[in-house]
Amino acid sequence: MSDMQLPFALAEEPDAQTREAGRKLFAGEVDFLKGVVAMSGLPADDRIEVCFAGRSNVGKSTLINAVTGRKAIARASNTPGRTQEINYFTLGDARYLVDLPGYGYANAPLHVVEKWQALLKQYLSGRAGLRRAFVLVDARHGIKPVDQEIMTLLDKSAVTFQVVLTKADKIKASQRDGVLQQVRGKLAQHPAAYPELVLTSSEKGDGIATLRSIIAGIT
Repeated sequence: MSDMQLPFALAEEPDAQTREAGRKLFAGEVDFLKGVVAMSGLPADDRIEVCFAGRSNVGKSTLINAVTGRKAIARASNTPGRTQEINYFTLGDARYLVDLPGYGYANAPLHVVEKWQALLKQYLSGRAGLRRAFVLVDARHGIKPVDQEIMTLLDKSAVTFQVVLTKADKIKASQRDGVLQQVRGKLAQHPAAYPELVLTSSEKGDGIATLRSIIAGIT
């Protein structure tokens, strides 16, 4: 069975037209709008919205910077749990790109973690414009229990999520199939999982055009 026939196949490279649509979307205006620490601070729910979620140090900020083509629009940090708010970016005049707080916080106080988790649950269940969550998973490690928790939350919130494997350049080709097999096995347990994986490397640029095209195609 070829990779394309497997459940949760790797996303194909976009054709020229789809790639151009993705390029054009991100070549336009991408601006930081606001950081939100409570539901009352969320902007009007009047746009198509996609969000990025991932455990601390999975490379989320780096990937957002690569996808948007802006070097520091999302602040990368080596301190787990540094992003303590929901960060909103405007993507053109009809979309929001949302950076969710990193989960799996190693060093954050318990009351802070609980506050973030409560906000996350409220956000995921309360945004009509939210079309897809991109859940980032480190290609070297596969899906961990803390990733399963966020995926279960997305299942319960009926939010479609798509796994994006990060740091693909850091894994040997011989190990890749094993990681993909593990990821596919875990995703089979989640009804909200989108049946396609995206393999990315922010450093090498792999998968970035594919991810842009996917976002541009979400309506």
